[in-house]
Amino acid sequence: MGEFIVDADVMARTRFGTSQLTESLAGLAILRSPDVRPWHRDWYDSHVAAFRARLADDPVGAALLRHAFGASWTADFLTVPPTAPDLVLDEELEYLESLDDDRIRADLEFVAGPLPEVFTATGLARTAAELLRWVWQHTIRDEWDRRARVLRADVVSRTSRLSTEGWSGALDGLAPGVRWLSNGRLQVNAHPYPPRDIRGRDLLLIAAHSHRSWVSWRLPDTFAVVYPVTGVFASSSPPLPEPLVRLLGRNRARILARVGTPTSTSALAAATDLPIGSVGGHLRVLLDAGLLERRRSGREVLYWRSSAGESVVAASDTDPGRPL
Repeated sequence: MGEFIVDADVMARTRFGTSQLTESLAGLAILRSPDVRPWHRDWYDSHVAAFRARLADDPVGAALLRHAFGASWTADFLTVPPTAPDLVLDEELEYLESLDDDRIRADLEFVAGPLPEVFTATGLARTAAELLRWVWQHTIRDEWDRRARVLRADVVSRTSRLSTEGWSGALDGLAPGVRWLSNGRLQVNAHPYPPRDIRGRDLLLIAAHSHRSWVSWRLPDTFAVVYPVTGVFASSSPPLPEPLVRLLGRNRARILARVGTPTSTSALAAATDLPIGSVGGHLRVLLDAGLLERRRSGREVLYWRSSAGESVVAASDTDPGRPL
């Protein structure tokens, strides 16, 4: 699955989008992973204890997750892309809940090999769906509007890039191992899987707050590449420290408080509801003042607080690392 073989019709129909099920699966993967990115850390720390308690009360669900996530493959029943944009989670879960136990066991065995006795249990699809619902309801739903703004900002940015730079530009920096090649070939990961011919099929590019990219499909007609964005995970926005507001002005203070971890201009615009041009102007001022660092990631530029910026925030608030 290292490459998709495509043609002009496939790419003309390809669209960017978001998915509540994909976002829930991404959250589930982060909560069970020992490798937590810095920009996911606050969210992870807020929810991981409750997640582990949930698994402790569900031994079948815990075993299902242990066997569903492999080093380079996730069980197919978890990763099915949506059939249409803007579906709610329950609509997306209908397919998973329609699968019988033999299908679930076959997918798990493909990933992890021979299965233990715990998988003689029935209702495995319902068990998986309820885990995803728990992640959605307890960790994502209340902040979905803010997450969705960040995701849509990335989608808008890449769609705009597509119109001016073509697919090579739109895919640049999408995720490690994903890039436009030539002669109708799209590299979708760095794993040594054989190419897959998807000519005549539909392709989705789904933005998610995930720790990595992955490929999924709804056979025979729909394929998808999920890719990570760097966004804002905080579920609330505490008041800004007034000394910081007086020093920088409210909007610059908001931006400096937001960039404790590397964040793009489009993500900041989505999170603050400020025009992207205004955000860019404030970032330039903060950068010139030595309060920010920056680096390029593909076509995006990521910003985060410099040591001087950390000192300014620390002097204004006893909790400098909190997201605002």
